[in-house]
Amino acid sequence: MNNRELSEVMTREELIAFSLRSLYKSSGYSMFRMSKFEEYDFYVRNKDFLLSDNIITFTDTDGRLMAMKPDVTLSIIKSRDMGEDKLTKVYYNENVYRVSRSTKSYREIMQAGVECIGDVTDSDIADVIALAAKSLDLISENNVLELSNLNIVSAVLDAYSVSGGAASEILTYLGEKNYFGVSEVCEREGLSPIACETVGKLVTLYGAPSKVVDELSAFAVSPEASLECERLKSILASLAELGVSDKVCVDFSVMNDMKYYNGFAFRGFVDGIPTGILSGGQYDKLVKKMHKASGAIGFAVYLDELMKL
Repeated sequence: MNNRELSEVMTREELIAFSLRSLYKSSGYSMFRMSKFEEYDFYVRNKDFLLSDNIITFTDTDGRLMAMKPDVTLSIIKSRDMGEDKLTKVYYNENVYRVSRSTKSYREIMQAGVECIGDVTDSDIADVIALAAKSLDLISENNVLELSNLNIVSAVLDAYSVSGGAASEILTYLGEKNYFGVSEVCEREGLSPIACETVGKLVTLYGAPSKVVDELSAFAVSPEASLECERLKSILASLAELGVSDKVCVDFSVMNDMKYYNGFAFRGFVDGIPTGILSGGQYDKLVKKMHKASGAIGFAVYLDELMKL
């Protein structure tokens, strides 16, 4: 069946899902399939990781409280052998059950994505980010992938001894791109003018890798921060070699929950949809919380958002 024939029998979302599966399989990822149901307690223990607290539940015939799956990543981590040290690379095309961001009601939502778990290297990280950029290209040629390194943000705040409460406020304002909110917290904390300027620059720095790479040195305020800045530069260089850097923008406002996420985080946008259609990053902390000694990075494409195109 050719592309024209496929387009006559498949919806736009199904066609894109088919193309994404082909991309992930050709990139060395194996298909992961999961049950529609998990024990509700499993999601309760990790509810902060979920996009929503709204979970559809029912009582099984044996009395257990079960849940319609609201997430795939958690199940992939759970299924992985704790003693497994090799790199696990899987992709999925699953329906999840949650409140749709489009309709604000419960829906069976088609979602596609990849997960890379195990001894994850910076080369693997670059490959996953590049795969995210290629995923956006399959949806629309007018797209952008915003990339951050959460470790740089943490290292800068630690270097200036920003208190826990103030750090949380700064992270919130940073995610909102609220420069004045960040500046107000820094001044209230009594940070030096140089420290205030550096933290404020986390908000204002934005642009293509070639534009901002030299500005990253401003965040090298400690050995850890310097190391993470060099890692970001290295990843950006790898993305250029992989041919996707023209669609990447560095943006430290890309914030994931730091209780679970660390390191590189990213989100993708396409023209015509006001909200992010792709979200991903490293989630080593979640893996460790589930007692799995591994690194991890992945992303999901929210195919229900394609209804807005």
